[in-house]
Amino acid sequence: MGGGGQLSGSVEPSSGRDSGVFTWEEVQKHCTRTDQWLVINRKVYNITQWVKRHPGGSRVISHYAGEDATEAFTAFHPDLKFVQKFLKPLLIGELAPTEPSQDRNKNASIIQDFENLRVQAEKKGLFKTNPLFFGLHLGHILLLEVLAWLLVWLCGTGWTMTFLCSILLATAQSQAGWLQHDFGHLSVFRKSKWNHLVHKFVIGHLKGASANWWNHRHFQHHAKPNIFRKDPDVNMLDMFVLGNTQPVEYGVKKIKRMPYNHQHQYFFLLGPPLLIPVYFHMQIMKTMIHHHHWVDLVWSLSYYLRFFFSYIPLYGVFGSFVLLTFVRFLESHWFVWVTQMNHLPMEIENEKHQDWVTMQLQSTCNIEQSFFNDWFSGHLNFQIEHHLFPTMPRHNYHLIAPQVHVLCKKYGIPYQVKSLWQGVVDVVRSLRTSGELWLDAYLHK
Repeated sequence: MGGGGQLSGSVEPSSGRDSGVFTWEEVQKHCTRTDQWLVINRKVYNITQWVKRHPGGSRVISHYAGEDATEAFTAFHPDLKFVQKFLKPLLIGELAPTEPSQDRNKNASIIQDFENLRVQAEKKGLFKTNPLFFGLHLGHILLLEVLAWLLVWLCGTGWTMTFLCSILLATAQSQAGWLQHDFGHLSVFRKSKWNHLVHKFVIGHLKGASANWWNHRHFQHHAKPNIFRKDPDVNMLDMFVLGNTQPVEYGVKKIKRMPYNHQHQYFFLLGPPLLIPVYFHMQIMKTMIHHHHWVDLVWSLSYYLRFFFSYIPLYGVFGSFVLLTFVRFLESHWFVWVTQMNHLPMEIENEKHQDWVTMQLQSTCNIEQSFFNDWFSGHLNFQIEHHLFPTMPRHNYHLIAPQVHVLCKKYGIPYQVKSLWQGVVDVVRSLRTSGELWLDAYLHK
């Protein structure tokens, strides 16, 4: 068996015709950085050289090296026929007839029932977009931006008007964040290129961020949610310990980068206030420059030019910078609580190689539906449905939710729905529990 895109024997990865026959045991050996195979619909592909050119990023596809990637492949690509052409040159064979279609201990019945549910959703038109919904959403973001500027232009730059302006701008930023999320997941336009183009406009010109940075980070989260070393959202840079396993591991190894037994308290100082204005900002700029994402950089700079052009005449250079920082501060709180209440209190573990439904449900929960919750969270209160069907337009989540609930009930998979307040409380409670587990292991194991 070979690496780096080369195979021993008569199997040539570039032909796709002189196909070999492989067992799961053979496929699973090819999961290193320089030697990666995966399986889609029983076909075996050598992706070693392709990963660097993968539009969704090299890491997200590498996370499935040595595994069956059929469910993830189907979930992420709205036009399967289009992406098939990229697979043909990578085909090296297929699974032996005696091999099951699923690897390891995945439940074949759940996989089949979920595929049937996806087919039903497509027949019902649940993957079709309502253009008016997204048009109005974009319109209300632009309206908030205009109102914020008019407020201080007409009423002055006193403390009260500035605070109200900041609220409006932070609201616009948060809602633009949910909108860029829609385009990033290719859930608005039929053609991916239009989604990509508008995604760059929304995340770049309306938010000052990078589409490539978001894609490469966020798709990993969806591919392997709450899985250490694969989901970047649970990489806390040793500032926090999460779940039930990591705290004990850190405690046993006597790792004490922070006083983790107090993490539920210092989270309020290091988490919501700093994630967007400090950590994300630094990471975005570093990524764009390091990876030469010059188009993203231009889009990002267009946001800052527009912002400072609008507000320097009113606040001066320093005042405009302070205003922008405060807006990011407010937006960061909004973003952190909405995104973490769906995942942080859930199971956070090492790789278990589970089927798509089980993996997503164990790491995800919903928040109760209401008009406010839908708007406030960008419909990510339906986080379960979003994770199962990431390319489905969000205005249809509530239509598929009852069928998802039935499927989960059939197989005894918990389908959790919480109130907004309970979701917030559970974030703090889970951090406290993990901190206590660390302290116990640190002192007694």
